[in-house]
Amino acid sequence: MVPPHFNFLITRPWILIFVIVLTLTSSTTTITLVHSKTDGPDVSALNVMYSSMNSPSKLGGWKSSGGDPCGDAWDGIECKGSSVSEIKLSGLELTGSMGYQLSSLTSVTYFDLSQNNLKNDIPYQLPPNADYIDLSENSFTGGVPYSISQMKDLKYLNLGHNQLNGQLSDMFGQLSKLTDLDLSFNKLSGNLPQSFKNLSSLTNLYLQNNQFTGSINALADLPLDDLNVENNKLTGWIPDELKDIRNIQTGGNSWSSGPAPPPPPGQKSNSRSDKSSSNGDGKSGLSGAAISGIVMGILLVIAIIIALFSRRSSTPPSHFLDEDRVSQRRPFTPLASQELSNDMRSEIQKDFRELKSSDSSSSLTAKGLQTSPSICLKPHSDRFNSFDDNEFVNHMNIKRSSSFRITCYSLADLQTSTGNFATGRLLGEGTIGRVYRAKYSDGQVFAVKKIDSSLFQGGQVEDFTEIASNIAKLRHPNIAELTGYCSEQGQNMLVYEYFRNGSLHEFLHLSDDFSKPLTWNTRVRIALGTARAAEYLHEVCSPSTVHKNIKSSNILLDTELNPHLSDCGMATFHQRTSVNLGSGYNAPECTKPSAYTMKSDVYSFGVVMLELLTGRMPFDSSKPRLEQSLVRWATPQLHDIDALGKMVDPALCGLYPPKSVSRFADIIALCVQLEPEFRPPMSEVVQALVRVVQRSSMREDPV
Repeated sequence: MVPPHFNFLITRPWILIFVIVLTLTSSTTTITLVHSKTDGPDVSALNVMYSSMNSPSKLGGWKSSGGDPCGDAWDGIECKGSSVSEIKLSGLELTGSMGYQLSSLTSVTYFDLSQNNLKNDIPYQLPPNADYIDLSENSFTGGVPYSISQMKDLKYLNLGHNQLNGQLSDMFGQLSKLTDLDLSFNKLSGNLPQSFKNLSSLTNLYLQNNQFTGSINALADLPLDDLNVENNKLTGWIPDELKDIRNIQTGGNSWSSGPAPPPPPGQKSNSRSDKSSSNGDGKSGLSGAAISGIVMGILLVIAIIIALFSRRSSTPPSHFLDEDRVSQRRPFTPLASQELSNDMRSEIQKDFRELKSSDSSSSLTAKGLQTSPSICLKPHSDRFNSFDDNEFVNHMNIKRSSSFRITCYSLADLQTSTGNFATGRLLGEGTIGRVYRAKYSDGQVFAVKKIDSSLFQGGQVEDFTEIASNIAKLRHPNIAELTGYCSEQGQNMLVYEYFRNGSLHEFLHLSDDFSKPLTWNTRVRIALGTARAAEYLHEVCSPSTVHKNIKSSNILLDTELNPHLSDCGMATFHQRTSVNLGSGYNAPECTKPSAYTMKSDVYSFGVVMLELLTGRMPFDSSKPRLEQSLVRWATPQLHDIDALGKMVDPALCGLYPPKSVSRFADIIALCVQLEPEFRPPMSEVVQALVRVVQRSSMREDPV
């Protein structure tokens, strides 16, 4: 039997429909209320942020007012419960600013807006409880906001590659958890704040390419592993406590020469190794047994050192690879690429580390010429794992001595080691002479550049010894190192380190069918290293140096395919030649060698980048007439995405990131402009290539 109220509903169906709709609506409302709706202050802060960034359409879900960031999954937003916990908006080409309500984001711990085009000052208030903040690679101006001083949970702060200026406030006293601080590539000035001493957890500090002054004594007791203070205006002495850290880069400053003054009377040394331990009751000291143990240990160490020194002195030092030796040492994977076999890489890498760490003077010298400390300081070196965190390069960066010896070889020695300059030992021939391979019986291998004697006629070239001394002062990881010279019986020669991988020209243009091509990552790496070498010559050396001969045959590759620019400091000789660069490298304004400038070097470097991009030679008469000149053929197509894809070296088989290629082409277009005044300085080229690395996921191999 049907209940009476059901008969009522059956006779009035519209009421039944209304009840069903009402029930469903109520159910939906209940579900919405149960959902974790975003906290109001977080929504308001993100609304303001969105409007301040010019309401970018690429941020899906974002709104200028209202909305539910957590419930609707706004792009780049992660939540815990109803609170926004992470904001990840890196590399989205965002513009505008960040808004003024970031302090409302009290649950945000991860805040990343790096690699965008954001401008204006960094807001005074940032998410107050963040432990990770990355605002690098934007165009922020103004100073570092003082509100950072209250962010006690902060562990990572990166404000590098902006346009920040002014002095750093003493704001670091409470940041005891901070492990990484990057303020590099800004315009910050003044002394380093004393509150840096309170950064008791800091392991990585990057201050390079600013205008800091004064000493770095405030950093002496920090537990640093990586420190870069290059290219500032720092003075004083580098504390001994910092010289033992894993990676320190200090070039481009005005450090005091000579020994550091002793500490004031009564003041303890701050050296990590000098700190004494204390016992439980606060008294420090050592027991008699401990002192006896230390004395015995010291005597044992001295005995071992004497034994090792005697043994080592009986064996001639070996500075270069024996190119005929191959052993079965454990394989390793080079950082640059996989072009070499594992066995060969293993042999070469281990030998280079051993040989480069030994004294740079040769046992075969006739006499030594002591040169003055290098007047050229090391340029900046940015930290990108796939390019710079290279054990060999870091070794060269750090271990260079402020004074060094250049070896004077006898003519008889070089004649013997080159087979009397036999044709079979010829490595190459340039506009100022020939290069031969010199090999000694103890395994040392050198490259000997025999300079054409006609260049010395008329007495217009300065003393050759002085030329060699000046070239030897050019010390940079991406510059081929001069190890010696010879000037006898009218013969003038320069002796360089030898690179068994040859030149970039050979890799790109003379490889056979069995050779593997250079990967895209390695090509960008070669461009960046070469640009840094040119930047060093142009903007770091005093006086500055124009190379006048940048071309792929002068870019030598070591065992890990790191580039080393050769022929540096040879401008005196190029001034005397009628033809300087090979066909295709000359800038339009260079009708004679004396017309070369730094901007001419930039043009030549742009041509090298075109070689890396296309795999073509700068001038190739075998090509159709309109394609013979690489610059004329390629330049009109550099901004055409479709044409660019067809220009890329076919040897890469499409294995490259398209965005990276496009940005690489943009840099080329700037370098090869017809008007020299419009070409960028090498420092800007370096920074542009660094951005290619950062924005193109260079750590991942394209597939």
